[in-house]
Amino acid sequence: MALSATFSLPDRATLAQRWQALEVRSDASFFLRWIWVGAWLDSYPIRPELLAVTDEQGRDVALALVGHAVQPRLLGRIATLSLNQSGDADADRPYVEYNGLLAESGREEEATAAALPALARRRDWRALRLSGIAPQSPLLGLPARRRTRSDVSPVYQVDLDAVRAANGDYLSLLSANTRSQIRRAMKDHGGPLPDVAVATLDDIAPWLAEMAALNSGRHADNAWDSAPFRQFVATIAARGLPSGAVELLRFSDAGGVVGLLVNFVQGGMAMNYQSAFAEPRTGKDKPGLLCHAAAVGRYAARGLTRYSLLAGKDRYKQSLSTCEEALEWWTLERFSPRLEAEALLRRLLRRPASA
Repeated sequence: MALSATFSLPDRATLAQRWQALEVRSDASFFLRWIWVGAWLDSYPIRPELLAVTDEQGRDVALALVGHAVQPRLLGRIATLSLNQSGDADADRPYVEYNGLLAESGREEEATAAALPALARRRDWRALRLSGIAPQSPLLGLPARRRTRSDVSPVYQVDLDAVRAANGDYLSLLSANTRSQIRRAMKDHGGPLPDVAVATLDDIAPWLAEMAALNSGRHADNAWDSAPFRQFVATIAARGLPSGAVELLRFSDAGGVVGLLVNFVQGGMAMNYQSAFAEPRTGKDKPGLLCHAAAVGRYAARGLTRYSLLAGKDRYKQSLSTCEEALEWWTLERFSPRLEAEALLRRLLRRPASA
């Protein structure tokens, strides 16, 4: 059955209806589901276009959002499309991962094959950003003058089946150094891992305010300083808590709060999206390791298969993991005199394309 692809700007209600109707027929990632997409659109003043792949009856087979922006490059600004992002740095702070098309199960390849020519036919762009996609994604088949992988990031995970096979002894699966750090921190906290409390809807506002306070001043470019980002996290929590698709966890012991986590849960996998930790109580204290270790125990006991720390090269993520996969960030470029000059200049200066 022939598929066709078109671009449009449907109103929000129509978009939500179409997206959710296709979602129930899709195995797409959490980051392509309406709970994420709707919260993002409702938290930022953006209106990306809808790329729709439909069959001969007009039924949606695949959907994606496409942002258009004129973005700065080494030799000037370039018209750029962004898949499931806006192209605006602040609005893209939610940081999409496992990106791609929301496609009907079993029809992902043919949907992509129909979507790529529609993107290629557009003449209003010179660069296309594909953020957080799987290695060897078929989206990279789009005809391009130049394909540049700007980043590849590990996605560190914990195999919860292995934790259960070890009779729940997660620490036995970690390196001797990480085991020692966690056990020393447990001793500093006066006992076992911290207790875990699960937020209700009434807890969202105070607990997220606590997360923002704990994160204040700890990063040069702190997403929690952005009001729209805080609104996004609050919105996705409010919409996801009732179904269990989102969990807001607070960890504490006799000494008070240890930390908080915002996690997504889908298809047997729990994914840590945001975190905030109390100041270490001693020079050797590791409140973050304690919270994640307690979360691993929680999800292993529930029968989930993976606990993912999502993309990131942080040392602590590697220390806590027992397995990993990867995601990639690509920019596809069309021919442009400016981009050709930029590529030549980078070669001369030996500068990476991500600079």
